[in-house]
Amino acid sequence: MNAKPHAIASIEQRLDSIQTVLEQHGMEPDKFIDTFHDLANEHWIPENGARLVARAWSDPEFKQRLLGDGTAAIQEMGLSMPPHHRHFVVLENTADIHNVICCTLCSCTAFTIIGLPPDWYKDLEYRARVVRESRTVLQEMGLDLPAHVQIRVWDTTADTRYMVLPQRPTGTENLNAEQLAALVNKDALIGVARL
Repeated sequence: MNAKPHAIASIEQRLDSIQTVLEQHGMEPDKFIDTFHDLANEHWIPENGARLVARAWSDPEFKQRLLGDGTAAIQEMGLSMPPHHRHFVVLENTADIHNVICCTLCSCTAFTIIGLPPDWYKDLEYRARVVRESRTVLQEMGLDLPAHVQIRVWDTTADTRYMVLPQRPTGTENLNAEQLAALVNKDALIGVARL
């Protein structure tokens, strides 16, 4: 007996089916999508991390609090993280140490602080190679560090998220916090770029 092959539903048909099931269970997927879109584009942005960096560069006491207890420091700045992100660790770059973050299992980041992860961060090749051959990966991404600089790779865990505190660029001593924050980008907060 030859069974007829089942037609594969289109993406649109599958999405409609999922939405119907969610609505039948009292959920509001359209409202969730709108809320998530607003959060991702207006609240979970790299400018949050940039504000933290700018304050750390200009306020040594805050910098120590940020490095000592990142979670408390972001709350002090009016920022937050999801409850399951129990630990927020800030990694300071120096002239001799360069930090870079990754998530070897998926694409976890401190998204409320540095924004949603870029596509390359989620790529299996980046996730695997940055751990094994970090210097080469950083060079391929345009960051050629001097040979004496030690590279430290930090892998997120189920409850710990990281952010890199870049070195303050020279010649920025007279800039205010807003001007300093404008120098900071997501790549520097992840550690694949220097400022």
